[in-house]
Amino acid sequence: MGHGSSGEGRLRRLVHELAKFGAVGGAGLLVNLGVFNLVRQVTDLQVVRASVIATVVAIAFNYLGFRYFAYRDRDKSGRTRELTLFLLFSVVGLVIENGLLFLATYGFGWDSPLQSNVFKFLGIGVATLFRFWSYRTWVFRAIPVREAESVLAAGPRASAAPRQRVF
Repeated sequence: MGHGSSGEGRLRRLVHELAKFGAVGGAGLLVNLGVFNLVRQVTDLQVVRASVIATVVAIAFNYLGFRYFAYRDRDKSGRTRELTLFLLFSVVGLVIENGLLFLATYGFGWDSPLQSNVFKFLGIGVATLFRFWSYRTWVFRAIPVREAESVLAAGPRASAAPRQRVF
């Protein structure tokens, strides 16, 4: 059961990760769309400006969900680096998400409330694909297997010691 079970284990971990990412992302989607529609209802802001505000609120919500739920078992040694990369990739996602809304609204004139919500939702979907890849690859990195094994073998005191990183 060597090779097959290893592949099955990786697939199981990926499915588990996708489920947790999806739970945080689903809640973030509700925050994003809720804030978007609230801002549109109570202010006279243009659609893309309202969307950017909603996206920023959702980014803050999602960071907390990813760090403390979805990726709580990931490497925590470089929080400044983690937050910097999270914000960088989140801004790229913000541009993808709101770029699609901008194109629909100002390029094609699709700016009814329903059309705005549809394109906001589609933009979130496209940006989510980018965010999932970038967050798991660069931001919330898994502790390398050898390092994790040596930490476990050394006991609880070793896990409290600072780790040196080589980039």
